[in-house]
Amino acid sequence: MSLAIFDLDNTLIGDDSDYLWGQFLVDQGVVDKDQYEAANARFYEQYKQGSLDIVEFLAFSLKPLAEHAPEQLYQWRGQFIRDIITPILLKPARQMIEKHRAQGDTLLVITATNRFVTEPIVQLYGIDNLLATTPEQIAGRYTGKFVGTPCFQAGKITHLEAWLTETGESLQGSWFYSDSHNDLPLLQRVDHAVAVDPDAKLAAYAQTANWPVISLRGDDCPEQHFLHWRK
Repeated sequence: MSLAIFDLDNTLIGDDSDYLWGQFLVDQGVVDKDQYEAANARFYEQYKQGSLDIVEFLAFSLKPLAEHAPEQLYQWRGQFIRDIITPILLKPARQMIEKHRAQGDTLLVITATNRFVTEPIVQLYGIDNLLATTPEQIAGRYTGKFVGTPCFQAGKITHLEAWLTETGESLQGSWFYSDSHNDLPLLQRVDHAVAVDPDAKLAAYAQTANWPVISLRGDDCPEQHFLHWRK
């Protein structure tokens, strides 16, 4: 049995849930369309380029959580999951997860996107273990701030190491599936790094490092590759 770690956005789902949540808030009229949409697009482009200031972005993305009652937020989130996320769940991703589950591997999703957005998405895949950026709550309401270290770039390693200590799991024989060059620090730490529909920077690095490169955007998971890697 090994630890199978998965990134979420553009890996297990066919888009970026953080960006889509922002667009959902725009479409619902929750935030100012022109200002928020432009900022959301700018931050997303910075993320893709590897220049994102995660603290600045979190101040932006978590602010709407502080401006509304939790009951209203959960209602919006339920609609978001149903209307926006469910259509972009990936059948091959589910198949890959189930292959690891059948092998007895421990399943873990680690994502920079905040827990409010990602927890119900991860539950749709039947995965119990989630490491994500945690929005702060005081007296049952979100404050617009975050707790601890953002789960982003090297911060993913910080979160993972704390989780390994807490659970007694190890990285021996571990796997990590990701689409993004932002995850290179963690990809370099596991025994089996897999680039999934990678961005250009990760694709180039994967080729140099001789990492498998796969796509989960088709009808079925690349089983022949999975079986090869297990040997």
